[in-house]
Amino acid sequence: MDQNRNKLINLLIGNLSNAIVHRILVKAIDDELIISRYGKEIRNSIDLANRYREKINPNNRQLPDKDIDYILKSLQLKVKAKLEKRISDGYEGINFSLVEPFVVDALKELKVLIKPELI
Repeated sequence: MDQNRNKLINLLIGNLSNAIVHRILVKAIDDELIISRYGKEIRNSIDLANRYREKINPNNRQLPDKDIDYILKSLQLKVKAKLEKRISDGYEGINFSLVEPFVVDALKELKVLIKPELI
């Protein structure tokens, strides 16, 4: 069961990082067609992440602190790595200062309760 839980947490992190990256990219571009596509990608990724969140632990219960800490740190690292990859691919105007607030907002949106001392 523990292996399954870890796999679900990593799937949650992967989908949530994808949504966060696209939210940050939306802030960096002006093309409405691309923004629309990114919006669909964000919704799909959030929906998948929410399904994994529900499988890990019911939404009305807080995750253990060690899981919250792991998810928070992993998300930040993964999002920054994906954004750096996008920059190396030629994307411009990406604001890395949005990473932490977007990660926190996404975790709140999925009801992964974050204790202030973990942020």
